[in-house]
Amino acid sequence: MEIAAEATELRSSPLRKPPKKRHRGVLKYPVVRQLLRFTGVGIVCTASSLAIYALLRPWIDPQLANAVALIVTSLMNTALNRRLTFKITGRKKRAQDHLSGAIVIGIALVITGGSLGLLHLFRPEATVTEELWTTTLSGFVATAVRFTLLRHWIFRRARHV
Repeated sequence: MEIAAEATELRSSPLRKPPKKRHRGVLKYPVVRQLLRFTGVGIVCTASSLAIYALLRPWIDPQLANAVALIVTSLMNTALNRRLTFKITGRKKRAQDHLSGAIVIGIALVITGGSLGLLHLFRPEATVTEELWTTTLSGFVATAVRFTLLRHWIFRRARHV
């Protein structure tokens, strides 16, 4: 009987994958799951960027400190979002994803750098704390832009995971 079952492939294959998890409630929408994972990545990257900025700021110009902090964390951000938020593994298109991620970080730099420029235009004596608040608040805008570009441009091939 076992031989007949094997010949007709009636037995379940040991290589068969387990059924996919079914999400319930708002988690059934891929965009919600991606936003949650993106938020976790964002918290890590924002904390890293703010720490780098705060460490560099006493010694260098605020615009340069902001640029260095964003550039240093950009590779980490793209890699984490690629893997965790959009579930893309492997080397295929990795370099292209990082190049596109650099463009997205450039846009974020324009947004946060522009906000710092405006702060110093209206308050030339701004403190490091005020600069950090400014970059954090403008970072929220930059983050919304970043998620939109990542989801609809760079990682559109994985939009529904």
